[in-house]
Amino acid sequence: MKPSTKDQAKGKFGNLKGKIKEAVGIITGQRKLEAEGKDQKLAGKAREKLGQVKKVLGK
Repeated sequence: MKPSTKDQAKGKFGNLKGKIKEAVGIITGQRKLEAEGKDQKLAGKAREKLGQVKKVLGK
């Protein structure tokens, strides 16, 4: 698997995990877990974009 595809896949997975953590944090009222979920979601989106850029540049 190409590195760009790996980055995109890991980014999507991180985004999904972040969404789940954020939702659980909201439901349970745990602000810290909700914030961790938001951070993880943003990191996942960034990694996914990195994979897209790598794909365009051919790396």
